[in-house]
Amino acid sequence: MTEIAASNFRHAQRHIRLDTILRLRWLAVLGQLAAIFIVAQGLEFNVEIVPCVSIIALSASLNLALQTAANPMHRLEPMQAAGLLALNIVELAGLLYFTGGLQNPFSFLFLAPVLISATALPARFTFGLGVLAVACASVLFFFHLPLPWDSDDPLVLPPIYLVGVWLSIVLAIGVTSLYSFQVTEEARKLADALAATELVLTREQHLTQLDGLAAAAAHELGTPLATIFLISRELEKTVKDASIAADLKTLREQTQRCRDILSKITQLSTDAPFDRMKLSELIEEVVAPHRDFGVEIKVRIAVAAVSEPVGSRNPAILYGVGNIVENAVDFAHTTVEVNAWWNKDNIELVISDDGPGIPPDILNRIGEPYLSRRRPQDDGGGERRGLGLGVFIARTLLERTGAKVSFTNRTFPEHGAVVHITWPRERFEAIEMLEETIG
Repeated sequence: MTEIAASNFRHAQRHIRLDTILRLRWLAVLGQLAAIFIVAQGLEFNVEIVPCVSIIALSASLNLALQTAANPMHRLEPMQAAGLLALNIVELAGLLYFTGGLQNPFSFLFLAPVLISATALPARFTFGLGVLAVACASVLFFFHLPLPWDSDDPLVLPPIYLVGVWLSIVLAIGVTSLYSFQVTEEARKLADALAATELVLTREQHLTQLDGLAAAAAHELGTPLATIFLISRELEKTVKDASIAADLKTLREQTQRCRDILSKITQLSTDAPFDRMKLSELIEEVVAPHRDFGVEIKVRIAVAAVSEPVGSRNPAILYGVGNIVENAVDFAHTTVEVNAWWNKDNIELVISDDGPGIPPDILNRIGEPYLSRRRPQDDGGGERRGLGLGVFIARTLLERTGAKVSFTNRTFPEHGAVVHITWPRERFEAIEMLEETIG
C-alpha cells in the first residue's frame, strides 16, 4: 500500500500575509481615532488627546513604513507576525493607560491579537502573546489615568468590580484562545488528511496510466523491432565478411532481447490489472501481501443463491480494504478473519482480528485524521508511531465508492476489533465506478 511521509502533512510552517496584519492595524487606527473624537467632541468628556493621538500616529507611521518598505503580499515568518501582534497589545495598553485602564470598556480588545495568533500561529507564540496581554491588563489594574467622564458626576467603580473585569479578561483570553486554536487545528488536520487522500488516489491513477502507456509503447515498438530483426538476420546470411557478420549477429541478438523485454511488459500490462474482478478475487488481491507476517489470515466467502458480485478494479477499494487488513494484521495476536457474503441488494465484508481491540476512548472517534494508538514493537520495545491517517484515508476512499464503514469490538469474552463494510450491490457493480471515484 502507498505510504505517505509525515513531513508532507504535519508541522507545516504557518504564515500570515503582511497585508492581513496591516489591514487589521489600519482598522484599529481608524477605530481608535473615531472613539477619541466621539468621546472628546460628541460626549465632551476630558480626554488626554495629545498622548493618545501620538500613540495612534506612531502606529499609523509604522503601517506606512511597512507598506512602503515591504511587499504587502509577503508572508511573514511566525516570529515577525507575533512581533506585530505584540506591538498591537502594547499600543492598546498605552491608549488604555490614558483613558481609564480596565475601567475602559475597550479593554476587552486585548483578546483580538491573541485570537488572531491562536488561529494562525504556533501555540508557543499564542501563549506568549496571552501572557503579554495578561501582564498589560495587570499593570493597568494598578496604574492608569482616570476614565474620561462627566466632571460634574465622576464615575467611581468599586475595586471588586475591577477585579472582576481583570479576571474576565484573563479567562476570556485563555478560554477563547484555546477554543479557537483547537477548532483551527482540527480544520487544518482535516485539510491535510484530505490532501493525503487525494494524493493516494492520484498515485494509484498514475500507476494505472503508466501501465497503459507501457502496453501502448510495447505495441508500437514491436513492429519496427521485428523489421530490424528480420533485416539483420537476412543480411547476416548474405554477408561474407566475418567481422561484419559478427556485428550483424550482435545486432540481431540485441533486437531479439528488446522484443523479449517488450513482451514481458505487455504480459504485465494485460494480465495484472483486470478491468473487472469478482469479489473473491478482490479480497485475495488485498490479502495476499499480508500473509507472510506471522499472522494467519482466514478468508471465508459465503455461498449465496445469487451470483457472486463483479466490480471494477477500483484503486479506492483496493487501498481502503487493504489498509484495514494491514491494521488488523498489525494488531492481531495470531489470526485475522475476512468474511464476505452478499445478496441481490447488498454486499458485506467483515474484517476482524484477535488483538486488543479498539480502546473505548477512541472507539466513537475512529476514522478521524491524526487519531492513532500503536502498541509497542515486539522487537525494539519502542513506540510505533504513525500519523493516524491510514484509517481516515481508508474510510474516506471507501465511502466515496458508496460503502458504509463501521468499527466495533468483539463481544466479551472475545477480544479484537471488527470492521464492517457494506456496499449497495448496484453501486459496487457499476462499470463507471472507477472513473467516478478518481475523477
